[in-house]
Amino acid sequence: MSVKYELIIYWSDSDDAFIVEVPELPGCMADGQTYVEAVTNAETIIQEWIDTAKELGRDIPTPKGRLLYA
Repeated sequence: MSVKYELIIYWSDSDDAFIVEVPELPGCMADGQTYVEAVTNAETIIQEWIDTAKELGRDIPTPKGRLLYA
């Protein structure tokens, strides 16, 4: 799967893990002990989010690319 949704990745001291948020997919988040593990888990969760939305007949947002600017 090719992830085209924006990912926000940060370290959480309270969770002792990297957290990945997918702002375009409400509630879509993943974590991992390493940066790579967190992104890999996010790829899986994104696909599961999309599969569930299809099953429920919900709209799937079109990826918009970069949403935030630093």
